[in-house]
Amino acid sequence: MIASFFLSFREGLEAALVIGVLLGALQKTNRKNYQPTIWAGLGFAVFLSILVGVMLYRLGAAFEGKAEEIFEGITMLLAAGLLTWMILWMQSQARSVNQKLKEDVQQAILKDSKTALFFVAFLAVIREGIELAFFLTAASMNYDGNQTLIGAALGTASVIVVAFLFFGSIVRLNISKFFKVTSIILLLFAAGLVAHGVHELNAAGIIPSVIENIWNINHIVDENSTLGLFLKTLVGYNGNPSLTETIAYVLYFGVIWIISNTLIQREQKILASTT
Repeated sequence: MIASFFLSFREGLEAALVIGVLLGALQKTNRKNYQPTIWAGLGFAVFLSILVGVMLYRLGAAFEGKAEEIFEGITMLLAAGLLTWMILWMQSQARSVNQKLKEDVQQAILKDSKTALFFVAFLAVIREGIELAFFLTAASMNYDGNQTLIGAALGTASVIVVAFLFFGSIVRLNISKFFKVTSIILLLFAAGLVAHGVHELNAAGIIPSVIENIWNINHIVDENSTLGLFLKTLVGYNGNPSLTETIAYVLYFGVIWIISNTLIQREQKILASTT
């Protein structure tokens, strides 16, 4: 439930900020008559995202045995890849996203095209929705499906409340700090998805375990206990991991560290060249 809450809250807040930028651009140009088009694009994106989520869940439920293990392993790895890409993309493109959205709105208004404006809103939100559908599908494979849905519902409800208070200027939210903190949490979750994806492919015989259990500390912290399930949700804890599962987990953080440093250095060079 914790993972699905953070995932839904993070993705939902990103979508809410996008819609806020679009509505704000309309307000500045005194084109409030276009607002229903923005809401229609949002609504259609949400509808398709839910549909994709249901289809992915039903597809996973249709598999059994080895096929199920392969499907779950691949889905977890894909979800981890999408989640990582989203975080790194936000890190490198956050400054230009708002400006690009405003320019798209202005172009649509100049052309007097409600269709173009509809797709600006739709495409901006559908990316978040499809990503969330993959994440929640992967999360439901590791944890109870009902708990995943409850977490997603609470996350979505929290977004609505925060967005209402934030855009109503009732509360102030440090967006940059929020995304930095949630990015760390979601990277831990993504690492867990990588490890569990490899674990499922170990079980399916696609990736060899090499050493089936390099240690077993379930007698200290049982992975099925309350604490074990919490750690499993947050950091991908496994009391008796295989060698390849452990290598994948460690390697993931190594790759993230290299990519993050590269992005930081590139941003520093860009800032230095503009000053």
